[in-house]
Amino acid sequence: MTAHPAIEASETDAAAEIMTGAEIVVRALVDQGVTDLFGYPGGAVLPIYDALFHEPRLKHVLVRHEQGATHAAEGYARSTGKPGVVLVTSGPGATNAITGIVDALMDSIPLVVITGQVPTHLIGTDAFQECDTVGITRSCTKHNYLVKDARDLPHVLHEAFKIATTGRPGPVVIDIPKDVQFASAPYVGPDKARSSHNYHPRTQGDAGRIADAIALIAGAKRPILYTGGGVINAGPKASALLREFARLTGAPVTSTLMGLGAFPADQPAWLGMVGMHGAFEANHAMHDCDVMVAIGARFDDRVTGRLDAFSPGSKKIHIDIDPSSINKVVRVDIGILGDAGQVLEQMIGAWKKLKTPPAAARLDGWWEQIDRWRARNGFAYRPSASIIKPQYAIERLYELTKDRDTYITTEVGQHQMWAAQFFKFNEPNRWMTSGGLGTMGYGLPAAVGVQMAHPDSLVIDIGGDASVQMTMQEMSTAIQYELPIKIFILNNEWMGMVRQWQQLLHGERYSHSYSESLPDFVKLAEAFGAVGLRAEHPDELDGKILEMINTPRPVLFDCRVERAENCFPMIPSGKAHNEMILGEEVTDIGRVIDDAGRRLV
Repeated sequence: MTAHPAIEASETDAAAEIMTGAEIVVRALVDQGVTDLFGYPGGAVLPIYDALFHEPRLKHVLVRHEQGATHAAEGYARSTGKPGVVLVTSGPGATNAITGIVDALMDSIPLVVITGQVPTHLIGTDAFQECDTVGITRSCTKHNYLVKDARDLPHVLHEAFKIATTGRPGPVVIDIPKDVQFASAPYVGPDKARSSHNYHPRTQGDAGRIADAIALIAGAKRPILYTGGGVINAGPKASALLREFARLTGAPVTSTLMGLGAFPADQPAWLGMVGMHGAFEANHAMHDCDVMVAIGARFDDRVTGRLDAFSPGSKKIHIDIDPSSINKVVRVDIGILGDAGQVLEQMIGAWKKLKTPPAAARLDGWWEQIDRWRARNGFAYRPSASIIKPQYAIERLYELTKDRDTYITTEVGQHQMWAAQFFKFNEPNRWMTSGGLGTMGYGLPAAVGVQMAHPDSLVIDIGGDASVQMTMQEMSTAIQYELPIKIFILNNEWMGMVRQWQQLLHGERYSHSYSESLPDFVKLAEAFGAVGLRAEHPDELDGKILEMINTPRPVLFDCRVERAENCFPMIPSGKAHNEMILGEEVTDIGRVIDDAGRRLV
């Protein structure tokens, strides 16, 4: 949209601070509390980069590709709770950033993305490096702007931060033509800026619906709390309130991929992740519960499985900040619109007013059933004394880092699911992954962003040999800014998840899923100026992991793992939660995989 708020007389007063559009951008970022931004210069944003040259309060991180900028900003935002900021040029600068923008929209990550645009008089002429950025990003942003008047810039910039960070967080794009960056206009700060939209997300839940929900939970014999990334987005207080609510109600807790860490993985009430590669007990509990309380989760297809068989006998309560999410996928009995933290606080208050029997007396039978499911150990795998199993690699990585100040990012694929299954998170904002969009290449630049935000912490990207190559150029960024990120690659020489589906669902036809020409990751690390490590045998794994951890420089760790290993449990496409496949139920096809690999080589 084009912003045209009315200009107050005070803004045209001779005493007002007059700046160029580029200076307004930089000043607005400072006034919004921004300290770090990720970007790549180009002709259409050179005035802004010139203004940055004179502003020591802003640290700019020069990425090697604009997709890297958006993923780095996502990692920064997800690990801090603050918005990530991106600055890129017009045309290919903007289009290269699209993948990260869509990723942020799907996973509700607050980003403010500033893009350059050709001068206003050239818009629509197919000028050099021109594209319709607003049109392209209309469907993949929470909101976007094309600013044609420098006087609108301060209002738009301040409003963009409000929109990106309140309600359901998401990305906002501000497209600024080059002549607007050169033009002069009065600057106003956040306290004087006017919004051009009537945007006031509802945060408090309806008291009547909360009372109905509490009555339903109190009468449940098989309740479950199904939590998502919305709990983490609501801040640390929301995670603390979730823990209190679980304690009061006695209900077990499960989570989506994006919600890991909101509830401690070391607590008895924790069932593990739910969904396609979720825990055996979590999926069965979701299927058999009689009351489901969805908090900050959106019933993604990777969670629900077959919709008409999803938790068929339960009453469903859905708490969400986004009104469009309620009843969008699954019809619920009680929908509560509001911020996850504030609604949980209201529900705790309402629960304490009830005189309910102790949870143990009400839910003994439910927990006995859960313990029977737990005894099955759905994450069990066949150990090996000669080959590193990927599950074992994650287990050892967790054990050797659990007492450190650790943040984990991932790429996308089997390694991502194994990380979610075997790495335990007891705090929010420690787990950064691409959930909704499933973006290969997310983890490495996200680690750059996390390390920028937490320079003294241990930041590890758990990657796959295929996925990590998508944005490998960002190792150069890590070297330039002395960011000691660790890239822990589970190298099975395949596009592992693709191969798994081809094996199980496509008659073992391994069409283009084998990586015929992988780089030597150790030599590649050294070429970048980083440290390269490799482990090929279980006996050397711990020592190499400790070496990686204690190296004060960026590290690429090539962990050679079992090539034929599949990720289980798995709910096949179109199946219900109680129709999971476990590893022990699948014929060992290691020989077939090895033979296929030899044929491809």
